[in-house]
Amino acid sequence: MDLIKSYLLLINIISLLVMYMDKQRAKRRKFRISEKSLFLLALLGGSVGIFLGIHLFHHKTKHIKFTVGIPMIIILQMYFIIRYFH
Repeated sequence: MDLIKSYLLLINIISLLVMYMDKQRAKRRKFRISEKSLFLLALLGGSVGIFLGIHLFHHKTKHIKFTVGIPMIIILQMYFIIRYFH
């Protein structure tokens, strides 16, 4: 169980940092991180980090697939954790 907690902490830190990096790249009009990659990080367990990045950095706030999709992923992941690991 400690390994799972460590993994989730690490993937969420990485996801938050990736959101920060993408926001900085957007400001500088540089090559961006694909939305597909951001959603992949969320699906791999980094959904909370992506969600925090949306709100802390005001990034992807006008994209409904992020403002609705990421919370939906969090809800599904919470259901899965409660259902199978509790």
